[in-house]
Amino acid sequence: MKIALLGIGLMGLPMGRRLCEAGHSVHVWNRTRSKAEALAPLGATIHTTPAQAVHGAELVILMLDHGGVVSHVLFELGAAAGIAPGTLLVDMSSIKPIEAKDHAARLSELGVDYLDAPVSGGTVGAEQGTLAIMVGGKASNFERAVPVLKVFGRPTHVGPIGSGQLTKLANQMIVGATIGVVAEALLLCERGGADMGKVKEAISGGFADSRILQVHGQRMVDRDFAPRARMTVQIKDLRNALATANEVGFDAPITALFEQLYAQGIDHGLADLDHAGLFVELASRNGMA
Repeated sequence: MKIALLGIGLMGLPMGRRLCEAGHSVHVWNRTRSKAEALAPLGATIHTTPAQAVHGAELVILMLDHGGVVSHVLFELGAAAGIAPGTLLVDMSSIKPIEAKDHAARLSELGVDYLDAPVSGGTVGAEQGTLAIMVGGKASNFERAVPVLKVFGRPTHVGPIGSGQLTKLANQMIVGATIGVVAEALLLCERGGADMGKVKEAISGGFADSRILQVHGQRMVDRDFAPRARMTVQIKDLRNALATANEVGFDAPITALFEQLYAQGIDHGLADLDHAGLFVELASRNGMA
């Protein structure tokens, strides 16, 4: 299949690699061309503009930073106008549900079909093809996309347009809060004299176990905060969740608390750390190295 992939960043690069390895004809664009060129040795065609990349594509995939960038690429840089009517566009970026609905409506006027399909699993999941993919849109369009989405991981149709983004927000609310609780619990144990690594080992397999404890908890034990998903990405998702909650008249005090904690960490210079770097903010509050 001829596939256009717009956005070759931390997630887009391994996803593009998997598309090439699956035998698709992959056409890519990225604002910083050098990042896209990393896929050239695998057979991808690099384009100068989004409109060039989507020309003649049977499927268009977006993996961009946020809703504002998606809108800019689609409707200001000419991508939407370059997509042939009847083509399916799958936006795998993490944006607000209201933005997904707006983009879908504007694309529909051009005859372009749409799915919102954000992912969870980070760069490791993108590299291994184990991403959780949350898809909103028509069931018929979901079935069209499934063979390609399975290259990236496990797609699940969760409802109409916007539902994929709503599910991603739920995912990020849980991830953000759980990272905070894991960090606070491990730091408390260290302050009390316990071995943090042994504490993690002891509670593994019990009711407190989770993928966050295993992956992010280990990063905390190792003091490894090299960015996979940055603090700035986590706070973006929490703020999108709070904005969506406000739109539907829902009170989300727990999410609001963690948004404040991530914001304070970013204000203290932690913006480029992995989102497990909330550990550093909590450690600093307690005068711990």
